Amino acid sequence: MSNPRLPKLNRMTLREQVLESLRDAILTGTFRPGDHLAETELAESYGVSRGTVREALRTLQQAGLVTGDSRGKVRVRTLGAGEIREIFHVRAALETLAAEEIIARGDAAAVAAELRAFLPPAREADVDYLRRLDLDLAFHQRLCELSDNSTLLETWQGLEGRMRVVMFSPGEGDPIDIMNEDHHAPLVDAIAAEDPVSVRHAFFAHMDEAARRWSP
Repeated sequence: MSNPRLPKLNRMTLREQVLESLRDAILTGTFRPGDHLAETELAESYGVSRGTVREALRTLQQAGLVTGDSRGKVRVRTLGAGEIREIFHVRAALETLAAEEIIARGDAAAVAAELRAFLPPAREADVDYLRRLDLDLAFHQRLCELSDNSTLLETWQGLEGRMRVVMFSPGEGDPIDIMNEDHHAPLVDAIAAEDPVSVRHAFFAHMDEAARRWSP
């Protein structure tokens, strides 16, 4: 007997599916910082038990993406000004190290040429906010990848969820003024110049400005 063509089974548990869906909704801005994630409503929307939703929310809380209050209400995490500064300061340190290792390796020119292809769109480009955010983070992640330092890259990726939560938070000014080609080109120029002092100044100035933009 020939085997019929059967659909592939989804090996993910219900909890894993709910977790993945909620995480994606937070990281793409469907749920914004401060939004209440009600167990009952989510359970009804997904067609699962409240316990399944509760388990997924607990995992998100452990990842630092949501918080719960004394009454058990869970909300998308809202980061304070100090936490936001810390995240961008750590990013500045990581990305400065990535650039320094690239320069020390002797292929700064080639890396700079590749990074220019990853520059975020110009300010006037017709790109929606989520796409611009994705391209902005893709530039910075590619820099970390090109350092060939796996620990550095894993550390950077471990911050990405909280970065995205921050970048969907209300702040002062226009974020497009930061997440554009002109604001990132000096980072590439500093790497191409093979000047570690200029690299450090450029990356810390970039991240300091970003922290000011998104700090409440």
